[in-house]
Amino acid sequence: MVRWVILVLFMAFWLPRQAYAMHIMEGYLPLGWCLFWAVLCLPALILGTRSLQKQAGDNLKMKLVLALSAAFAFVLSALKLPSVTGSSSHPTGVGLGAVLFGPMAMSVVGCIILLFQALLLAHGGITTLGANTFSMAVVGPTVSYLVFRVVHKYGFGRGVAVFLAAALGDLSTYVTTSFQLALAFPAPIGGVAASFWKFASIFAVTQVPLAVSEGLLTVIMVNGVMKYNPEVLSRAMNLAEEAHHEA
Repeated sequence: MVRWVILVLFMAFWLPRQAYAMHIMEGYLPLGWCLFWAVLCLPALILGTRSLQKQAGDNLKMKLVLALSAAFAFVLSALKLPSVTGSSSHPTGVGLGAVLFGPMAMSVVGCIILLFQALLLAHGGITTLGANTFSMAVVGPTVSYLVFRVVHKYGFGRGVAVFLAAALGDLSTYVTTSFQLALAFPAPIGGVAASFWKFASIFAVTQVPLAVSEGLLTVIMVNGVMKYNPEVLSRAMNLAEEAHHEA
């Protein structure tokens, strides 16, 4: 497991040399919307801090799995990938942490990831940190977690549940981003709805195949954790479920 963590951390600091991907960039949103999304994230961040303390605590193995999940999300969400629409796109990587540690814990992890990307990679921004946190670290993990629980509950295998959780969590992030941009910049004709479909149609062309790829990669990562220590995986999932119910 230590080798996995070192490998992912190495990729995090050396592969993403330059990134202009799809977090909302610094200065793009009006101040009022920046404050609105930041305030909306606060309850999830407070609950997430409590959840992390309960799940990680002094357990070294759980901390290593948490670090692996954070590094996985950092690397994937920092990658710049070409888009057929002429823009760029990237996966989010938050599905793995959401499945293992729950959505509240992943909101804190995602916020820290976005802060580091804004400071170190000029990817996203400080003023737009709340908006990006809400879409990638609150909505995405929540959708991933709920999809995983529902699919698993109805008898599908772990692989199918993880795949759908990661893929749909990825897509939900970009649906949310489209909605955030539409609210801030409604179209002169058609308003918020017209603007939303414009942003969503641009994102959808490249994000659907990326979401499928992220789902498959997340299944591989979960299987790797399972092979390393199935007890850690089981413990993480049980604690995540307890923390979610308490929240």
